[in-house]
This record gives sequence, C-alpha cells and structure tokens, in this order.
Amino acid sequence: MTTALLSSAYCAPVQWFQKLNRYDMVLVEQYDHFLKQTYRNRCVIATANGTQSLTIPVERPEEEKCLMRDVRISDHGNWRRQHWTALATAYGDSPFFDYYADDLRPLFEKKRDFLFDFNMELTQLLCELLDVRPQIGVTSGYAEAAANDFRDAIRPKHPMPDADFNPQPYYQVYDHRHGFIPNLSVLDLLFNMGNEAIFYL
Repeated sequence: MTTALLSSAYCAPVQWFQKLNRYDMVLVEQYDHFLKQTYRNRCVIATANGTQSLTIPVERPEEEKCLMRDVRISDHGNWRRQHWTALATAYGDSPFFDYYADDLRPLFEKKRDFLFDFNMELTQLLCELLDVRPQIGVTSGYAEAAANDFRDAIRPKHPMPDADFNPQPYYQVYDHRHGFIPNLSVLDLLFNMGNEAIFYL
C-alpha cells in the first residue's frame, strides 16, 4: 500500500490532486507550521490577463510559529465574495463552470473558523466532483519524512523536482492568449474539462 504525505492546500493545484489519484492512501499534514506564500491559503487561476493568485487572509497568530491546524481564517476584505467573483469572471465562459457552480458556491458563502478544516471540506467536495476516490487521512502528529513526502515539494515558488508529474496540455479558456499554463488550481482543470478531468490526473 503506497502512502503520500501532502500539506494542506486551498483549491490545490493539479499536481496535488494527482497524488490523491495515484496513491492508495494520502495523509494531509496538520501539525506542520503555517508558512506564507504557499498553497496552504492560496490558489492560482488563469484569467484573461494571465495568472492570478487568490489568497485567504488569516489571523496573525499570537505565537511566531503556529501549527497549520490552529490557523484561523480572517474575514478581512470580504475575501469569500472576492474569490467567487474572480472565479466566475475567469471561468464564466469555460465549458463546465455553470455545471459545477451550484455545488461550489455554498462553500464560499458560509463562514469557517479554521483554514485546515475549510481546506479539507473543499478537498472532499472537489474529489466528489472530479470522481476521484482517495483514501484520505490526517496526521496525528508531525509525520517523519518518507519516500513519498510532497509536503514541501508542491509549492508555488521554487517547487522541487517531481519525476512522477509531467503536466499534459488540456483545453484552457485563455490558451489562445497565453498558451497552456500548467499546474493551476484543479478548479481550472474541472471547469475546462468537466468529467474528463480525471483522465488528466
């Protein structure tokens, strides 16, 4: 039985979801320290003007180092509405946005306290929509490094080499402007490819 270790992620990139589809078991780390500028609280989408990062604001922890499971979401800046508006603007013309919008919108309307819990709830829904059926667990303590440890490998800046991930082009709304952009949020794959998205994972 193969197991992969992943960091928590908000609307994770295609590479992250590929691990859910390829490994027998996935453990999501909840005892690592929260790091800024990671997929823990941001996702990257394609827009008419290029890529855009959507970042969930978090409350500044009292301690300098805060465990991921203890990070609280901030309501600063009406981010839920902004993120949903950004998604609707970017993908409103994609083939499958309207098909999935009613399933996803409620998650952007209800307040959640903890980032980790919100990410897990969103991940479960995305798995259902993608028809990915992984066995997902969460760590009960900080997991020791393993062979299939992708916690620090899958990140927006300076990703580590991953021989198992070779992104293949698929249809994107703005590819005529920007060319194919690999490893965006899995929402990009879902909205553009619908029920065929799983074949790209």
